[in-house]
Amino acid sequence: MHFFCHTQKVGPFLFQITVSYPQFPVLFAPICFNSHYSTKAPSRSYRRRVHKRFLKSCKPTLDEAQFQSALSQLPPRFTPEELCDVIALQDEPLVCLELFHWASQQPRFRHDVSTFHVTIKKLGDAKMYQEMDDIVNQLLAVPFLGSEALFNTIIYYFTEARKLTRAVNIFKHMKSSRNLNCSFRPSIKTYNILFAALLSRGNNSYINHVYMETIRCLFRQMVSDGIEPDIFSLNCMIKGYVLSLHVNDALRIFHQMGVVYDCQPNSLTYDYLIHGLCAQGRTKNAKELCHEMKTRGFIPSSKSYNSLVNSLALGGEVEEAVNYLWEMTEKQRSTDFITYRTILDEICRRGRVQEAMRFLQELQEKDLVDGHTYRKLLYVLEDDYGNSVS
Repeated sequence: MHFFCHTQKVGPFLFQITVSYPQFPVLFAPICFNSHYSTKAPSRSYRRRVHKRFLKSCKPTLDEAQFQSALSQLPPRFTPEELCDVIALQDEPLVCLELFHWASQQPRFRHDVSTFHVTIKKLGDAKMYQEMDDIVNQLLAVPFLGSEALFNTIIYYFTEARKLTRAVNIFKHMKSSRNLNCSFRPSIKTYNILFAALLSRGNNSYINHVYMETIRCLFRQMVSDGIEPDIFSLNCMIKGYVLSLHVNDALRIFHQMGVVYDCQPNSLTYDYLIHGLCAQGRTKNAKELCHEMKTRGFIPSSKSYNSLVNSLALGGEVEEAVNYLWEMTEKQRSTDFITYRTILDEICRRGRVQEAMRFLQELQEKDLVDGHTYRKLLYVLEDDYGNSVS
């Protein structure tokens, strides 16, 4: 087979190599052509500029035929409702955006909440966040225009785009004293969108602690505004406290449910608390909550069971850990590799290696572990305990 390659200039920072067949181009980017001046890696700002230029060059173009087809569906003197219906029927977000801009230039036409809302949803669904941001700025420039549902949609898409600052600015706009229209005011749904976004930001206990302070302030503000928390917002508080290692604060919220707040705990409430208690080695409290959870008709999640089994085994309560393991298999909850290994390690650590082997064999006989997992656990025992296994 004959192979050939050639380079083709694409931009000041990119080049394209076509290998073997011209119809299958392979793009290599970013490449710095002046690399002989410096051996240092490109800075982050440089790479960001290159990436932005590359994305700009790859932007989709408007389908003019589809746009004209959409225009033909509008009557000569169309209303905002009619424009909203046409935009809602379009699958191509660029056509929706162009329709919105075109309508803005028509005499005697003014966009209302419905046309802003449908356009922002179309752009948000397509992840065209910059274009959506431009439409939002146009909306904010019009005094006394908007609705709670519209602003909630905007906040949601800004949080999806990881633009928390913009989301909070919209929230502040809703709370602004200049907005005399009560339909602008934040609702429980507004707060819940922000709670969920802030909780998703943390990837360690310190970051969760930082964001938990913001969540706590939002929660207090919500209550002071007379908005009654629902189960979602209370669970967000409990989850946030657990992730930031403030389990006692999570328990305080739990004990206020049904007393201070007119809301009863659900299965997620118990799951968050059991996991948090087990992470701190408080197995007694975790077992009490697990029992209470089951008496209310809830079944602990796989994560709760695995946390409880691991915590009990590491705390020396191996027999009880095994009992919970059998219980979770009866409830059709999946056991992870770490849980099996923890139990086997703790049994062997007490000098009962043969008992651990029998337990592993029982797991295989009951089809709780597949062949790969069985061999993996067996190799771990052989590596750690050597001749005692055989």
